[in-house]
Amino acid sequence: MAAPTPPKKRTDYAKAWPEARALMWTHRWQLALGLGIMLINRAAGFVLPASSKTLIDEVIGNKNYDLIIPLALAQGGATLIQAMSSFALSQIISVAGQRAITDLRRRVQARVLRLPVSFFDATQSGVLINRVLNDAEGIRNLIGTGIIQLVGGVLTALVALGVLFWINWQMTTATIAFLAAFGVAMGYAFKTLRPVFRERSVISAEVSGRLGQAMGGARVVKVYTAEKREEIVFTKGAHRLFRNVARTITGTSAIGALSNVIIGSVSVVLSVIGAKAILAGTMTLGDFVMYLFFVALVTIPVVQIASIGTQISEAFAGLDRIREIMETPTEDEHDAAKPADTPIGGDIAFEGVGFEYREGTPVLSDVSFVAPEGTTTALVGSSGSGKSTLISLIMAFNRPKTGRVTIGGHDLNDLRVREYRSHLGVVLQDNFLFDGTVADNIAFSKPGASMEEVRAAARVAHCDDFVSQFPDGYDTVVGERGVKLSGGQRQRVAIARAILADPTILILDEATSSLDSESEQQIKAGLAALRSGRTSFVIAHRLSTIQSADQILVLEGGQIVERGTHTELLAKNGRYRQLYDTQYQLEHDQFINPGEDFTPEPPKVQGGIRTTPATQLSDFQLTDR
Repeated sequence: MAAPTPPKKRTDYAKAWPEARALMWTHRWQLALGLGIMLINRAAGFVLPASSKTLIDEVIGNKNYDLIIPLALAQGGATLIQAMSSFALSQIISVAGQRAITDLRRRVQARVLRLPVSFFDATQSGVLINRVLNDAEGIRNLIGTGIIQLVGGVLTALVALGVLFWINWQMTTATIAFLAAFGVAMGYAFKTLRPVFRERSVISAEVSGRLGQAMGGARVVKVYTAEKREEIVFTKGAHRLFRNVARTITGTSAIGALSNVIIGSVSVVLSVIGAKAILAGTMTLGDFVMYLFFVALVTIPVVQIASIGTQISEAFAGLDRIREIMETPTEDEHDAAKPADTPIGGDIAFEGVGFEYREGTPVLSDVSFVAPEGTTTALVGSSGSGKSTLISLIMAFNRPKTGRVTIGGHDLNDLRVREYRSHLGVVLQDNFLFDGTVADNIAFSKPGASMEEVRAAARVAHCDDFVSQFPDGYDTVVGERGVKLSGGQRQRVAIARAILADPTILILDEATSSLDSESEQQIKAGLAALRSGRTSFVIAHRLSTIQSADQILVLEGGQIVERGTHTELLAKNGRYRQLYDTQYQLEHDQFINPGEDFTPEPPKVQGGIRTTPATQLSDFQLTDR
């Protein structure tokens, strides 16, 4: 279902202005040079209208043919100056605008990647991409030709208006009355259209975000035959965008029609008043023609100023949205005040840690334990018990609401985030691979690693087994999110990536969940070697894989209900023994005695969902977190 249209938000120009001013100050020399060239260009544009009076009254009327060549040279020179200055203005200002756009995109992208994980959890990727690419694009009207054209249009209109009063103040007064009415109408129209333009950016981000999700989840869409549903969702979004565009087209068309009416009305008035003035001898034909030229120099900039003003308004709207990103606190905003090069090592301890994603709904409560340096701590428990949240606290993705996490006696909050994470190695259940080669993805954890280092890590993770079968070997492109590899192959590449990082702290979040039993056995030794000497945390799908852990923490309801080694916990006959026996019995029934007679229980319906005994055991199968 399409997301509801958010309430219209007015641009806060007072807050967006400092960002705009900083951008213009950064490119002040290009703007100053562009302003100078613009003044030359506009001055040259006055030559042709001003010379029309001399051409008609002196050359044609008084037959002063000696002025033909000077006038032609003046007009030709002015035309050449206009052409050259227009080209120079485009090169200097347009290039400066594109450079400013690139700089702003780079800054916003760098800022976005430094934001907390919780921000990404709450924001669609399409919205963020729109901030980086589309919102930054609008500033070309501040740094590019827009601001120069605005200043140039105002100066041209003022100078032309002064000339018009000098030629005939009565006609000028009538012209101003029409232009004032036109200006009021356009001001109202663009005031109405500006929120529509701003809304378009929001709708576009929503539509592109949902489209990106559908494309990325194409397999899920297909397996659940949801193509039609996604088509409907996209169609609704596309129609919202269409209606928005249609409204702006209607508004701009109305403005165009109004401008034609105003210009036509001015022409009629000028024709009547001008004809009477010429017949009365108070105005020459040359005066009238020059007057018409200068009226055009007033009306055209007025129309341009309205259009450019809207573009600049859109630029401010984009900067206002970018400002929201730039003012969002980053993970490392206080790192400069923290000591650098703090040694990362020693015991990892949780001291009365509590955490909640939503106020009043605790996920972890009073969690305390010590993971001695170089040991392996396993986390088990049913779905929603808090295992992944605990791991996210170790990775500094979230911060405790109460209590603290310490590394070698140092509060994690007192460590620099980037320095701390450089000591982490992570293998997740759903590992992300970039659309690059196998070698690129393995080397992602260690930029600049040699090919031999990549191969060595790959051998430990048993990637060689399948990479050697590819025609391009380690240069094989894995596709977006690694779709060209199987789940087990992606998992092994992720393990090789963690091996290459040579981390101090290792996190294995169901690292072997995508591997078959044979592959799991193959890399067990590699994982054991990887854990050796490192402080490791393991979330396990199969309890048999954590029997060698130095300590096992059993979580339920966000609390540690049991702790100890595998043997100790089995002897307690508690929650861990219950989980172990359930899983062992299930595996025994499925794999040990496949030929044994088995009469399944009839399916049951719970909450509208058809279930079987296998699915009824979901609370005890640790495939979920």
